[in-house]
Amino acid sequence: MPRSIRRSLFTALAGFTVLICLCYTGLAVVIAYVTEDMLVERLLEREAAAIEAQAARHGGLPRPASDLVSVHTSRATLPAVVRAAAAPGDLRAEVFTRTGQHYHLMVRDLPDGAGGARRIYLLADVAPVLVVSKVVQDVGGVLIFLAAALIALALLLAWLLARRLVQPLQILAHEAQALRPGGTAGFSARGRPDEIGILAERLETSFSALQAALRREHDFTRDVGHELRTPLTVMNNTLALASTRPLGREELGQLQAGVDELRATIDVLFALARAEHVGLETFDLRACIEAALLRIPGADAWDDERLTLTLPERLQVLGNQHLAQLLVTNCVGNALFHGGPQTRLAIDYDDGRLLIVNTLDAAHAGRVQGFAHGQNLLGRVAHGMGWEIAFQPGAECYRVEIVLPPAR
Repeated sequence: MPRSIRRSLFTALAGFTVLICLCYTGLAVVIAYVTEDMLVERLLEREAAAIEAQAARHGGLPRPASDLVSVHTSRATLPAVVRAAAAPGDLRAEVFTRTGQHYHLMVRDLPDGAGGARRIYLLADVAPVLVVSKVVQDVGGVLIFLAAALIALALLLAWLLARRLVQPLQILAHEAQALRPGGTAGFSARGRPDEIGILAERLETSFSALQAALRREHDFTRDVGHELRTPLTVMNNTLALASTRPLGREELGQLQAGVDELRATIDVLFALARAEHVGLETFDLRACIEAALLRIPGADAWDDERLTLTLPERLQVLGNQHLAQLLVTNCVGNALFHGGPQTRLAIDYDDGRLLIVNTLDAAHAGRVQGFAHGQNLLGRVAHGMGWEIAFQPGAECYRVEIVLPPAR
């Protein structure tokens, strides 16, 4: 089972909090004991200074001002526990006893007036003035309770902080886990001005791009099986006749038309499959239309009666020139193939709308299908550029209307 990031963060914060509490508690105890020892040392220093001054003036050893301090002129008069704990050469010593005494020993050498020195031992039993141990004994339970309460409060704050920090990530993880193939990605953290917002935006963009790629792959597979089946069937039937008799001009024409249709359809399919990598730009659509008309077999023999072209000198539109060329070429090719050998073609532009109209030849009813074949592909090509396309079949003519966005 995967470990929760909130639990990991809470463990880290809790461990850090407890560590800090223990460190500061230990530091406070050390400071208290050091302060206490320094106070005792200062007391002994003051007593030693006073005794030295008194001895220098009067020659004798005065009585210490504090009842806690006693003066010994010989090491033999010191308590046995002090003699055992302090070496003869030690000038300072601190001695703990099991009977409750706490001794501080200071050794000083006083001049004796004859050019020599005499050694004195200042011994202080500071157990009555020890504050730290007394405080621990009197209010230790309260201090432990307060310390436990503060640690509990710190752990609560750590839990709340971990929950607050990790909650956006958990929500993002749950939303990402709920995504399904074919669904739409929408993360609530997308608008956040921090790293989580950037991560949500990149995840959403990546998922949308992946879904678009999967849709294009699905559409490509479907279109290959659907759009290529009809021309392949016609070509297969035409070739089947070649085994029984030579092909006539009409059969060869159908075979060539099928090959041309296959080539055009494959071009459109691959253009749609690469649509993600095709950008939009401003270009002259009239040049694409003229290029498509020049590809018509025998285009130089067309007169004004068969072809009517009502376009501005420059038709600037926003789209992709490659896809637009395929769209116009397929529309013109379908018009000539399905409209019959004597079809008349009119291409007009008016108020952002491009109209491609071809007449229908009633004598070839079996072939007259207008632009019905491949409408799905043409619609997807137009949609990929942000254009709108509509097919309007009629009894005598077929119209294709394309709404073009204005050039930027």
